Amino acid sequence: FRNLGLPLAKDDIVQLKEAYKWIIHPQLSEELGVPADGKSLFEVSVVFAHPETDKECHFLATACPDCFKPAKNKQSVFTRMAVIKALEKIKEEDFLKHFPCPPSSPEKLCDALEIQCNNGAVFVAGRYNKYSRNLPQTPWIIDGERKLESSVEELISEHLMAEFKADSFNFSSSGREDVDVRTLGNGRPFAIELVNPRRIHFTAEEMKRLQQAINDSSDKIQVRDLQLVTRSAIGRMKEGEEEKTKTYSALIWTDKAIQREDIAFLDDIKELKLEQKTPLRVLHRRPLAVRCRLIHTMRAEYIDEHHFRLHLKTQAGTYIKEFVHGDFGRTKPNIGSLLNRTADILELDVESVDVDWPPTLAD
Repeated sequence: FRNLGLPLAKDDIVQLKEAYKWIIHPQLSEELGVPADGKSLFEVSVVFAHPETDKECHFLATACPDCFKPAKNKQSVFTRMAVIKALEKIKEEDFLKHFPCPPSSPEKLCDALEIQCNNGAVFVAGRYNKYSRNLPQTPWIIDGERKLESSVEELISEHLMAEFKADSFNFSSSGREDVDVRTLGNGRPFAIELVNPRRIHFTAEEMKRLQQAINDSSDKIQVRDLQLVTRSAIGRMKEGEEEKTKTYSALIWTDKAIQREDIAFLDDIKELKLEQKTPLRVLHRRPLAVRCRLIHTMRAEYIDEHHFRLHLKTQAGTYIKEFVHGDFGRTKPNIGSLLNRTADILELDVESVDVDWPPTLAD
């Protein structure tokens, strides 16, 4: 090109892997009888070896010794990035001394050592209700010992894993509830990433049947709006974690007797600001911090002299149990301090998680 007086910019040079795709895609297409798509989520990975040319870039180490440094997780120092770095540093005349240009044709064919076929991940979303006060959201394992036999995550994912024939899964949700807390109303949004599924195409009717199978398998949970979603759509579940609201129903006990008028004032409190130190019960997994949270509204329902039910609408991330009993003064104010007596929580239910995702499906 240079002898012909034609300029050849870096962008004009075709990467070897691109040239390889131009050659191999039509061959694969013809052999398998299907179109080849370079942007498909189905990926065929091939590892080639060619002993004859294994050492052809070793001379670069003399040009740039600093480029090739051993690393624990690398089998060879001659990595792609290290070779590119050395090629940028070596002078053209030095390169030509060590390497014929054009290179000589290889005498032996290369070997395909390993061929792997992988499907891109598939994402399934929905909402779940939890009706048990003895079921964690995720497997409860402490010091390698399992505490409870199942979890919300497992009850849902075992059916999806079997139907999608996936290698593994990752479960995520819009917040989480304690093991002894029920989730009622429209349920809590969740998403499951299914890694390398063997089956990826499901009709809406098949998803409905899968949802029914999950619901028939346990009386502890129910799933609704089960659907396939994109990876980017899952971000919507996590957006505004702090901004969204949640409504709860708490059964509260007080040490001193109460009358209806003693709790009536709670109904008038709006936008109550709390300062919550990380609760003692979660300090082993959350950093110590003071979080400011809002109780938007409250409504008290008198039961008897020592019990009432409190309906709350709160900012996401509010620790409700601690707002009731005070957590040894770590949450201020709290129901105990507002009523000027000792209060404790006997039962807690999540009534709604106000996230408009995933889309509601028709029955």
